[in-house]
Amino acid sequence: MDLIIRNAVLAQQGELRRADIGISDGTIVAIASSLQADGEQRDAETCLVVPGFVETHIHLDKTCILDRCTIREGTVAEAVRETAAAKRNFTADDVYARAKQTVERCVSHGTMRMRTHVELDPGIGFIGFEAIQQLARDYAWALDIEICVFPQEGLTNYPGTEELLIEGLRRGARSIGAAPYFDTDPPAQIDRIFAIARDHDVDIDMHLDLAETLDHMQIEYVCRKTEEYGWGGRVAVGHVTQLSLLPPERFNAIATQLANAGVAVTVLPSTDLHLMGRRHDHAIPRGVVPLEPLRARGVTCSLSTNNVLNPFTPYGDGSLIRMANLYANVCHVSRPDHLAGCLDMVTHDAARLMRLDDYGIKVGAPADLVCIDADNPTAAVATLAQPLWGLKRGRPSFSRTRPVLHRPG
Repeated sequence: MDLIIRNAVLAQQGELRRADIGISDGTIVAIASSLQADGEQRDAETCLVVPGFVETHIHLDKTCILDRCTIREGTVAEAVRETAAAKRNFTADDVYARAKQTVERCVSHGTMRMRTHVELDPGIGFIGFEAIQQLARDYAWALDIEICVFPQEGLTNYPGTEELLIEGLRRGARSIGAAPYFDTDPPAQIDRIFAIARDHDVDIDMHLDLAETLDHMQIEYVCRKTEEYGWGGRVAVGHVTQLSLLPPERFNAIATQLANAGVAVTVLPSTDLHLMGRRHDHAIPRGVVPLEPLRARGVTCSLSTNNVLNPFTPYGDGSLIRMANLYANVCHVSRPDHLAGCLDMVTHDAARLMRLDDYGIKVGAPADLVCIDADNPTAAVATLAQPLWGLKRGRPSFSRTRPVLHRPG
C-alpha cells in the first residue's frame, strides 16, 4: 500500500470506531481495526478522521472586494448594487487572484469538494467564468470545483443573460442557479431555469426567498416545479431566510413539501446574519433557518460559506467547522446528536446535495480525508476543533500543528 493511516477515529452509522485506513493509487483500499499491511505510515493519534469537507455554496468570482465597495445599509439591495458596480472593473487576472486567496483558505480548513456560483450576464460576460475554470484546473490537486452559473442581476429583465447561461453550461458548468427575488417576474425566472436545466440535464441550485418579510415567497412554487419536472434530488435552495419567520404550522407544512418534492436546503449562517433584520431596531430577526426539523422529515440540508469579504458578507476564513459552530450557536443546537448533525451538514449531507456518489470513507472511494483535532463529531463542532491535516486522493493537501504552551521555568 502507498499509505496506511493508523489509529483513526471514524464516525459511521452513528457509532465511533477506531480503525486503520489503507490507501493505494489515491483510493481507499482497506479499512480495518488493525490493518496488516506494509506501506508508509501516518498516525492519526485517535483523532477524528472525516471525508473532505464539502462547500455547496460559495462565490469565488466576487470574493475579497471590500476595498472597492462601501457598506452603509448592510442590505441585500446594497450588496447587489455595490457588487454590480465593482464587477464593471473585473478582469480575469483580478478574479483569479482574489479567488485564489479564498480557495487556499478553504483548502487549509479541509474543504475538498466545492460548488461555486458564478455570475453570467452581458455586463461581466465570461470574465469570471473563465478565471474560475482556470483556477479549478490549477487547484485540482487539492479541490474539486464545480461551477454553477446564475443570473444575479435578473434574467427576464436582463436581455442576453439566458444565452450566456446556456453557453456556460455548454462550456462545462454542471449546474444552474437563480436569484428570482431580483427579477421583475420571479416565477418566470424560475420557469426558465427549470426548462434550461431539463434541456441540458443539469442540477439546479437557487438563491431563494432572501428577505425579512413574508411577502412574495417562492419556495412552494419551486417545490411544485420540481415535482412537475421530475427533478427531485436535483434541486437545492439557498438562504430561504423567510422560512425562519414562519409560525410552526406553516413551517412544518413546507418542510413536508420540501421532503416530498426532493428539494434540498442550504443555510448560509454568516451571510444571513449579516443581511437580515436591517429594518428592525429591536427584536431583530436573524434569518437563519433551523434545519433540524427539516432533517427530521428527510430533507437534505447543508451549511455553507456563501460570500467572503465582500458586501454580502464582510468576513470569512473558509472554515466550514466555523460555519457549523456559528449555525449551532444561532439555532440553539445543544443536543450531542444534533451538534454531530452540524458536522454531517458540511460532509455527508452536503455531498448528498451535490450527488457525489463516490464520497465517504469506504473502500473504493477517493482517499479524501481530513484529520480533526477532536475525538468525536460533537466535540469537533462544539470546540471549533481545527483540522490538522488533509489528504486529497491520498496526497497531502495541507497541515497545521497544534499550538504549544510555553510554561515558565
